[in-house]
Amino acid sequence: MALSFCGNNSTAYSVKNGVLNNPCFVDALNLVPHVFLLFITFPILFIGWGSQSSKVQIHHNTWLHFPGHNMRWILTFLLLLVHVCEFSEGIVCNMVMGTNHLHLFMPAFMGFVAATTSVVYYHNIETSNFPKLLLVLFIYWVLAFITKSIKLWKFAEDKGAAQYLRLYITALLVILYGLLMAVEINVIRVRKYVFFANPQKVKPPEDLQDLGVRFLQPFVNLLSKATYWWMNPLIIGAHKRPIELKKIGKLPIAMRALTNYLRLKDAYEDQRTPEDPDRSPSIWRSMYRAFGRPILLSSTFRYLADLLGFAGPLCISRIVQQLNSEKDVTHFENYHMSSYELLQNSSILAVLLFLALILQRTFLQASYYVTIETGINMRGALLAMIYNKILRLSTSNMSMGEMTLGQINNLVAIETNQLMWFLFLCPNLWAMPVQIVMGIILLRHFMGSSALVGAAVIVLLAPVQYLIATKLADTQKITLEHSTDRVKKTTEILKGIKLLKLYAWENIFCDSVEETRGKELTSLRTFAFYTSMSIFMNAAIPIAAVLATFVTYHILNKEGPSPSQAFAALSLFHILVTPLFLLSTVVRFAVKALVSVQKLGEFLQSDEIGDDSWRNGDISVSFEAGKKPMGMTKAINRKQPMRYQMDNYEQPTRRQMRPSETEDVAVKVTGGSFTWGNNLLTLSDINIRIPTGQLTMIVGQVGCGKSSLLLAMLGEMQAIEGGVYWSNKNRNSVAYAAQKSWLLNATVEENITFGSPFNKQRYKAVIDACSLQPDIDLLPFGDQTEIGERGINLSGGQRQRICVARALYQNTNIVFLDDPFSALDIHLSDHLMQEGILKFLQDDKRTVVLVTHKLQYLIHADWIIAMKDGTVLREGTLKDIQTHDIELYDHWKTLMNRQDQGLEKDIQQDSQTTLERKTLRRAFYSREAKNQIDDEDEEEEAEEEDDDNFSTTTNRRSKIPWKVCWCYLSSGGFFMVFLMIFSKLLKHSVIVAIDYWLANWTSKINNSAETDMYINGTRPTNTAVQDSYYLLVFIILCAAGITLCLITSLTVEFLGLSAATNLHHNLLNKIIHAPIRFFDITPLGQILNRFSADTNIIDQHIPSTLESLTRSTLLCLSGIGVIASITPIFLVALVPLAVAFYFIQKYFRVASKDLQDLDDSTQLPLLCHFSETAEGLTTIRAFRHEARFKQRMLELTDTNNTAYLFLSAANRWLEVRTDYLGAVIVLAAAAASIWSFHYGLHPGGLVGLGLTYALTVTNYLNWVVRNLADLEVQMAAVKKVNSFLSTESENYEGSMDASQVPENWPQDGEIKIQGLCVRYDPMLKPVLKHVNAYIKPGQKVGICGRTGSGKSSLSLAFFNMVDIFEGKIIIDGIDICKLPLQTLRSRLSIILQDPVLFSGSIRFNLDPEKMCTDDRLWEALEIAQLKNMVKALPGGLDAVVTEGGENFSVGQRQLFCLARAFVRKSSIFIMDEATASIDMATENILQKVVMTAFADRTVVTIAHRVSSILDAEQVLVFSSGILVESDSGPNLLAQEESLFSVLVRTHK
Repeated sequence: MALSFCGNNSTAYSVKNGVLNNPCFVDALNLVPHVFLLFITFPILFIGWGSQSSKVQIHHNTWLHFPGHNMRWILTFLLLLVHVCEFSEGIVCNMVMGTNHLHLFMPAFMGFVAATTSVVYYHNIETSNFPKLLLVLFIYWVLAFITKSIKLWKFAEDKGAAQYLRLYITALLVILYGLLMAVEINVIRVRKYVFFANPQKVKPPEDLQDLGVRFLQPFVNLLSKATYWWMNPLIIGAHKRPIELKKIGKLPIAMRALTNYLRLKDAYEDQRTPEDPDRSPSIWRSMYRAFGRPILLSSTFRYLADLLGFAGPLCISRIVQQLNSEKDVTHFENYHMSSYELLQNSSILAVLLFLALILQRTFLQASYYVTIETGINMRGALLAMIYNKILRLSTSNMSMGEMTLGQINNLVAIETNQLMWFLFLCPNLWAMPVQIVMGIILLRHFMGSSALVGAAVIVLLAPVQYLIATKLADTQKITLEHSTDRVKKTTEILKGIKLLKLYAWENIFCDSVEETRGKELTSLRTFAFYTSMSIFMNAAIPIAAVLATFVTYHILNKEGPSPSQAFAALSLFHILVTPLFLLSTVVRFAVKALVSVQKLGEFLQSDEIGDDSWRNGDISVSFEAGKKPMGMTKAINRKQPMRYQMDNYEQPTRRQMRPSETEDVAVKVTGGSFTWGNNLLTLSDINIRIPTGQLTMIVGQVGCGKSSLLLAMLGEMQAIEGGVYWSNKNRNSVAYAAQKSWLLNATVEENITFGSPFNKQRYKAVIDACSLQPDIDLLPFGDQTEIGERGINLSGGQRQRICVARALYQNTNIVFLDDPFSALDIHLSDHLMQEGILKFLQDDKRTVVLVTHKLQYLIHADWIIAMKDGTVLREGTLKDIQTHDIELYDHWKTLMNRQDQGLEKDIQQDSQTTLERKTLRRAFYSREAKNQIDDEDEEEEAEEEDDDNFSTTTNRRSKIPWKVCWCYLSSGGFFMVFLMIFSKLLKHSVIVAIDYWLANWTSKINNSAETDMYINGTRPTNTAVQDSYYLLVFIILCAAGITLCLITSLTVEFLGLSAATNLHHNLLNKIIHAPIRFFDITPLGQILNRFSADTNIIDQHIPSTLESLTRSTLLCLSGIGVIASITPIFLVALVPLAVAFYFIQKYFRVASKDLQDLDDSTQLPLLCHFSETAEGLTTIRAFRHEARFKQRMLELTDTNNTAYLFLSAANRWLEVRTDYLGAVIVLAAAAASIWSFHYGLHPGGLVGLGLTYALTVTNYLNWVVRNLADLEVQMAAVKKVNSFLSTESENYEGSMDASQVPENWPQDGEIKIQGLCVRYDPMLKPVLKHVNAYIKPGQKVGICGRTGSGKSSLSLAFFNMVDIFEGKIIIDGIDICKLPLQTLRSRLSIILQDPVLFSGSIRFNLDPEKMCTDDRLWEALEIAQLKNMVKALPGGLDAVVTEGGENFSVGQRQLFCLARAFVRKSSIFIMDEATASIDMATENILQKVVMTAFADRTVVTIAHRVSSILDAEQVLVFSSGILVESDSGPNLLAQEESLFSVLVRTHK
């Protein structure tokens, strides 16, 4: 058939009746504008932009949307859609006519090309901001509008045109061209780029000028917005190098926490009317006012998506109907189509289905994105609101326990997230009912009243799902309690692991953890059961509903439904299940959100601190002040410490230069009575003054109100009468060191400078004054080491000195120090007093207020305030008090004498500080080794960095960790793995069989019914018999399917459970039996993480992810398999689709993992900042640093929100792409079916089956990738646990059997050390070299030497805790290396330097093996001087010991450890610096006791203070691992040059 524009008819070209009356010429005229546009724009596009874009990528700071930008994109999309309809109509008409008429579809095709070109051209002009070129488009719209109007006018003249589809299409096009013309005129009007004298200069929005903003969703064009095209560089780039914080930049201004906070705060405050100022505003209303509009927008998108979702079932039913009833085509000369006929064409229906799917998915993702963005914005605003409130909370609220830290942390971590999640699910609340109602109406339309039965099944089972969901939540709570308990026990074990190993108790404690784990596993079993029930309900409900519907249909109609009805109903049931399943989740979140809002409301209404005259107005002012410089800060610079950026946020009131003070009083309190808010007066009748530039001391007994007085002056207490008066400007220049030290999670340097500019000289002076240098030298990175909750644990004294250093460093007029000496020993106190307070502060003429108990410092005071029971007892100089109140002065003198005696005692002891430093050194002594055996993750990263070859890195990052997966599955047991795989495959086969059977049944009925009707017009009985046979098989298959759903959901969950059980059990046993060296080089936090976070992931998250992954993968595979088996040609289309899918998932998984890590790593600092602020409220407020802390909080919130936003945008990026792939699969399946039908391969009812499956594939494709990405992240937990499972255990066996060791060994306590060489690790140097010694039975031996000389290593060698690689230790004739460890360690006794107690009872702490009688325990307590104290406790031996023995003092804990050693009657007794934390008097008693109680036993004392071993029978002196001297104490002392004499002299 020849191609011709107007057809082959000779009359087609005649123009007798006038040119415009020939439709073919009118169509030709319509081609003109399109050709014009293409001719003009192509050169501009290719020459202009082609050369430019190849050289330089247009940077986003040039983007600028012209007016009507979104309107233009929407109209262009509509235009393209109408052109597609016009083209389809033309093609169909052309097929009906005998000859080819190009004019029917050619203009439509050219119009489509031109519309596409117009939008590409517009986009390029817009990004380069060159509006003059838009004139071309304006001319095009005008021409197109005119030519189409002519066509419409000619149609309107035709009488019969009213039923033509072409008339309506033309009318639509005229309207669209008109609107586009109007948009173009509007651009000219606003931008004045032509016809006006001075065109308007416009700059892009502020965000785009700041290149730090990388989140471009609000700024890109509509197409990029809908498909997240702007994310491509980030997601594909993640392959080459990981995504870091720098790469994701900052948030646009509109999304920052500050912007949203101000919006929410305004909405909240506006509800307080002048008539009713105390009315508590509603949080719901304020949230609606601040964030209501985007939620409405999202709901609109959601409604559109849901309605378009029903296009699937409708199109399927029509396509199946058409294919089963298509007749031969008859040819017409001149043919116009009606719209009804268009929808009868199966090919056109397939295209419409494709377009509907694309639109539906785009709207759905847009709806998700908008709610998520709004949710994140709202969370940011709520966090800022909570933080603002925390900074104003009255101190009494915190101290009286009305508002605990836990509650505040919950508000931040849980309640705000609950609200955010509620907002995410919010549109579902009103979209779902509509979806359900629509679904049921359509079902009714297809299946009649029997559909209502199926719908009823779904609706009735929904409450059951809700019930299961609530049960799940409850079980999770119980599991959490058990797991907290288990982690607590594990922490105790790990902290005291050295003791447990030395006493051979590790198995007893291991069993106690296993017991708690048992309880946890019981509740996990319940959890697994409910989870599998929930999964089962989800899978089984659609099968049950379909079964109920078809059985009812059969009963009512005496026959099965037609294929078109059956498959429409099938896909409708699939649509209906999702909202009903989600409904239970949404309702649960709604209930949680109500509770959260109530808690938030109560918190926001709680008491605030009183506004004193010196408080500089409302704090939100400083929020505004902090807002200005935000634009100035570049993307957060990680290399530089924060302080350089913080300079901008310094309060303007701080004064750096201090002029000579004129007023002599800095602070004055007159007639003050203060309370903590419970109406009980804490301080009453206070009249004091603090002289300027002098040292004021506040003294008095414990609890007389000294600290309260300081806080009252700082405005933290409620004044009932009287007031505090500050001399001008002083209040804004206060430094304060609280009694309970408070550190930031930051470096030591940041803790001391605390936001002030860094001054090296001043910093050094402060460090020296607080004698921090030796401590700093011990830290791994000096003063750049992170300390605080997440950093290194410092001792009390070290923490306190850092807080005092902070107060000294600040350049303020007044310094308040609240008992800075309490945790310091005497040397440090003196040094701090002399260097820090008297020299550093007084030289500067600063006003110092010092609360102290050390009365010996009173002589330095310029002014003294003595307090008693909340009132001021005396005020004046020491001389005044000496003359006026002799009694008080004498009282002080006696106390001072006592303190002086203590002082002498203190000087005899080695100071407590040395001990603290030693502990710190011990923590790091193995740094060299730690560097060798670093965390496995870091090693991997290093490997990656070495690899400059990108492709290898890429491969490593995108590979799925199959090995780890296999390891996880195998720990679940091979039988369970087999059962899972087998039942899964069987279940999916049965589900396919059900649908296949349905297809066969319906198409058979259809065919046989038709043929029978032709024969005799009645329905024969054999069809009915056949029908009931089909029905029976259908019922059996459905029942099998439902049963298999149950089995598979149970197997996966219980496979996960058994894997979790085995992994935890193996991990615990490995770690507990690891050599002590392992604990020295592995940080405690890292080991604990394996037991807490990683175990939690393995317990609760992996099974459900695994289930979801296998289910969605098998659904997709079975779907594609079914389509391919029905129409094999579909496989041709599948190849490119599979390739596309492979790349999408490959890129997404890598990027998603990085973004997930960023989200996790930015969340922790935020939560810590909140709890840190709540703890250090008084300090922050005293320093007046609220604005700086708020600024920090806003930065942390924004950083976390950026990561979270990028993560959700990446999820949308994936879903849009997989959804579009799914739509292409549907199109390909439909095309393949239609093609097969036309070529006589008649698939009949099977077409419906294929298309229904194609629709389900669309739904599950993105789940495959999402679950794969999740599983990959979660498998990291298994990998980390595995890395610990390869740890070498200690050799517990020994070469001798335990039965060969005599019962009472060691009897005499004789020790021979022969050529002993010891090291901690084969990689390290020996710590003891060739030591030879002989200890007689019953001898008292002292071991001494400088720090690090190997004293403690020898004590560990007795217990075979270290690697004895040469020589041996023989105790009572047996080489200890041959003994089983359990036997050796259970027969010796040791007391360690650090006292370790476990939570439980006193009895449990003394004798966990439950071997001894009560009398023996009491005897041991008596020897340890504890009997009377324990008797006084409630419960005696069964009295409670809290975690770490916190309810006893350090000295008492040490005595308990002594008692513990006495309980074990061993003939060898080792004391490792055991008396370091006991006062002198107690120590003397103990020395005597040890001499008497252990007269006949061998006692080895490792001396911390040399004075304690002066009269030992044998002294071994070590120096760098070598035994240098060995003789009795007095003999060694007699030798002047001996190392022992030197040690004794230096320690005196």
